[in-house]
Amino acid sequence: MNGALAKLGDRAGPGDLVELDGRSIALKAGGARPRVLLYHKPDGEMVTRSDPGGRPTVFERLPPIAGGKWVAVGRLDINTAGLLLLTDSGELANRLMHPRYEIEREYAVRVLGELRAEERARLLAGVELADGAARFDKLEPSGGAEGANRWYRVVLREGRNREVRRLFEALGRKVSRLLRVRYGPVELPRDLRPGRWIELDEKSVAAIVKTLKSG
Repeated sequence: MNGALAKLGDRAGPGDLVELDGRSIALKAGGARPRVLLYHKPDGEMVTRSDPGGRPTVFERLPPIAGGKWVAVGRLDINTAGLLLLTDSGELANRLMHPRYEIEREYAVRVLGELRAEERARLLAGVELADGAARFDKLEPSGGAEGANRWYRVVLREGRNREVRRLFEALGRKVSRLLRVRYGPVELPRDLRPGRWIELDEKSVAAIVKTLKSG
């Protein structure tokens, strides 16, 4: 199962790769397919069910769900906007966040000044942070200069706290705007306004599950 010999008591679900004598076995969900929402988080909202400071939370805008609750796939800090996935399946959420699957996260980042070639090389090779080395898998200019500010697209495969900001800050670069535009195969729709959500269709949810199978 998932490349390792299965042991008595191991459990497998639709997101697992199971093989018997070298042949893959297709698993079917025992119940209904998980529901997944795509929410365009605006700046200033918390990804928490309640905030002692009374700040708004993303859950205040979501539709009610009978007999369950929405679970956020990872977090975006209060000053980060963009794509946030939520699901009624805690198991699916945990798999999408698990480092083993190395799900790509893509961000649009606005920084002050243009990165030098050596800075880009360092961010791609690896920078030592307080909780270990980190790097971007991709880093490309995305145009849209705003005065002295420059926009970049970056991709990484883990979700450590404030990792994108900390990578730039390690080089003395201040991030003034951060927007998540993709999580795995799911992209933020250009016409989805901040504070709005859509429910993913069956095809989109199947694409997410397929990403986990290939992880």
